[in-house]
Amino acid sequence: QQSGRRYNLFLKRRLRIDKRHQSKDSIFFRDGVRRIDFVLSYVDDLNKEWEKKLERRKEFERNLQKAGLELETEDKKESEDGKIYFVKIHAPWEVLITYAEVLNIKVPIKENDIPSTVENPLDCMLAPLRLPEKVMHPEPDYFTAPFSKEKQELYLINDESTFFSPSMRNRIVNYILTRCPYGTEEGKKKFGIKRLLNNGTYSAAYPLHDCQYWKKANDPNCDNERYTLYMEWARFLRFYKEQPLDLIRKYYGEKIGIYFAWLGFYTEMLFLAAVVGLICFLYGLFTMDENMSSKEICDPAIGGEIIMCPLCDRECEYWRLNTTCESSEYSHLFDNVATLFFAIFMGIWVTLFLEFWKRRQARLKYEWDLVDFEEEQQQLQLRPEYEAKCTQKKKNPVTQEMEPYLPITSQAVRFCISGATVLFWVSLIIASMIAVIVYRLAVYAAFASLMENTQTLQPISGLLTPQLATSVTASCLNFVIIMILNFLYERIAIWITDMEIPRTHMEYENRLTMKMFLFQFVNYYSSCFYVAFFKGKFVGYPGAYTYMFNRWRNEECDPAGCLIELTTQLTIVMAGKQIWGNIQEAIVPWICNWWGRRKARNNPENLYSRWEQDHDLQTFGALGLFYEYLEMVIQFGFITLFVASFPLAPLLALMNNILEIRVDSWKLTTQYRRPVAAKAHSIGVWQEILNGMAILSVVTNAFIVAFTSDMIPRLVYYYAYSEDEDSPMSGYINNSLSVFQISDFPERNKPKLNPENFVICRYRDYRYPPDHERRYLHTMQFWHILAAKLAFIIIMEHVVFIVKFFVAWMIPDVPADVKAKIKREKYLTQKILHEYELEKLKERLCQGDKLATEKEFIATEGRMELSRAM
Repeated sequence: QQSGRRYNLFLKRRLRIDKRHQSKDSIFFRDGVRRIDFVLSYVDDLNKEWEKKLERRKEFERNLQKAGLELETEDKKESEDGKIYFVKIHAPWEVLITYAEVLNIKVPIKENDIPSTVENPLDCMLAPLRLPEKVMHPEPDYFTAPFSKEKQELYLINDESTFFSPSMRNRIVNYILTRCPYGTEEGKKKFGIKRLLNNGTYSAAYPLHDCQYWKKANDPNCDNERYTLYMEWARFLRFYKEQPLDLIRKYYGEKIGIYFAWLGFYTEMLFLAAVVGLICFLYGLFTMDENMSSKEICDPAIGGEIIMCPLCDRECEYWRLNTTCESSEYSHLFDNVATLFFAIFMGIWVTLFLEFWKRRQARLKYEWDLVDFEEEQQQLQLRPEYEAKCTQKKKNPVTQEMEPYLPITSQAVRFCISGATVLFWVSLIIASMIAVIVYRLAVYAAFASLMENTQTLQPISGLLTPQLATSVTASCLNFVIIMILNFLYERIAIWITDMEIPRTHMEYENRLTMKMFLFQFVNYYSSCFYVAFFKGKFVGYPGAYTYMFNRWRNEECDPAGCLIELTTQLTIVMAGKQIWGNIQEAIVPWICNWWGRRKARNNPENLYSRWEQDHDLQTFGALGLFYEYLEMVIQFGFITLFVASFPLAPLLALMNNILEIRVDSWKLTTQYRRPVAAKAHSIGVWQEILNGMAILSVVTNAFIVAFTSDMIPRLVYYYAYSEDEDSPMSGYINNSLSVFQISDFPERNKPKLNPENFVICRYRDYRYPPDHERRYLHTMQFWHILAAKLAFIIIMEHVVFIVKFFVAWMIPDVPADVKAKIKREKYLTQKILHEYELEKLKERLCQGDKLATEKEFIATEGRMELSRAM
């Protein structure tokens, strides 16, 4: 019976379609002429709020029509599920030109006559990476000027229906929707589509995609830009192609365009860092056999004869140094001379990246008409939530109008609560990190005992040492905790930012950005900071170990150093985050959309309208780009702050970003509704965050090379303590290990078993032997090494900072040719406008009012002369 009813419904709809002779995939009104610029949808649910919602909708739609917009409603019987109403909105020419002037939209006045830059001789080699010219530059380059209704004949208006692009049109309509009133409630004037969406009056508001992404539209008037973006940009098989940034900007707006421009530029710059990092890694790989330290550790006559002190109390046994042979060989991959070179290189690379991005950004600002851009009124307007929650009003000194405001006392209380909440969550991260450290200390003895007593693990005991097993499992546990805390904190950050009631949208986004970045900085990097700068630094020595909470003995580094453990930690957290992020971004929206469309796809395609297809897609919210930037900035931290420990980090980031560009473009083009176009002339507050991380990275890498790697102790030994001229590094391992007399062990530390009756054991430190008058105190070599480490940090920081600032000073933020083009365009624009004014004045001169018009004529000619001189 149900299937019969469904079939009857299908026949009724088919008859309606045949009657109208219009494809349901159309992006036009039923007349086939007026373009759909925006769609509102709602469900007519008969609950207690039904009448109130109906009144709001009627008033809102009445006011939209008063503002000049044209509406057309699709009855719920026309929809696929028979429940949803769709209100289609069209902005006629008069509305478009009125609000184009209000929004200061720039439009073409003359085709650009400035010759393009000189061709690159490498263009023929780069041809396989290029996209067709029509895709890269979908529109000719024009000189532009802000639109004015009074000067319409000045602009290149060939066709009123296509003069404003769809992204401009939806931006204008969205501007009207956000300001349109819908009545008075509780004595307050209510307005804006956002409130109507929040209170459930409407279920969705979105502009339409121009066609299906996998095939072109049947309508010859359709530009099929979505299809072009999918075929040329959003498929992974196009990963090696350049991005069609002008088309992205035209379809999605400048804000999304600038994100993809930044991500693409960052990925290009990563290629250089990845190549240099790979060369440094290969250097370590090819010189593994020449590493004297690992040779001595692996030598049965040297490392096999050195008995090391137990790594935990009571349960652990004495062990021979050559059992860490494999791990010492692998640590040389990352702890070698190339590490120092790569740390310095990355300090300079970061500066080059940021400076060249400023130049790239300046070029985009010129090409996309953002040179004189000021933040839109939409960004600077009062947030509806601010107006709703602020009951008190005061006069604005600029507009002289009464505006709502939040009293200082209320602001102070909210900031205190917000600060305390952020502090609590940061403390929670630190507590979780301490818990992971306790886990490391608690399970180390278990791993040591298990590996010594389990025969099946003997073949891999050389590679999988207790230190490495503890480090890997702790890193995995830490990653799981990071993701859980991250999931919880995202919601807390939005809640406390809402509680602060920021005044404008920009203020809201900036506050949320700083909260989220601070939290994620501590969340993702705290474990790496612990391994890099704290682990193994406060161990004490046999007989006088230091303990956490007077219970767990602090961890020691591997005899080959802590750098390999930092590498392990960094690899697991960074790679895990990237894999999980791509799963979250690509698979989750696809599953949600598949679930939402599972009924619709069983119906004939012509019954599934363009507005319904887009309605079933995911929403790309106001914070959609925020999460994309946050993900990339956290990755930027991994490849800069700790890159001295892992030269392959830029290569991992490069591979991820090649995938990231295609995943982001794919989900935006196929899985999300079309976002409302918005303007932006830069990446905003993220630029300052990147600058801060670039400076911090110089300090962290200097400390990693000095205190985490073994480079400085080896250099001090090479130049000051080596006794063999033929092989200066021979004897280094023996020199770096101090001697402890086993009989001096207190009962708490003494191993239960000593089957071979060892008398002495060795440990990593520079202390006097037991028979010295200053037994177990630091030797002079220790202080020499410490002084060398501090001197290295100061020298490296100063060298890198001087080079950074010199490079930044040498590279101008705006390219010379762009400066010339901006001046040329301003001059020509002024000339065209003045010539237009002169023509108008001449007409008025012919009609009368001779004296006043002559004065205006002389003044206008004077302005033209001044413009030429400038």
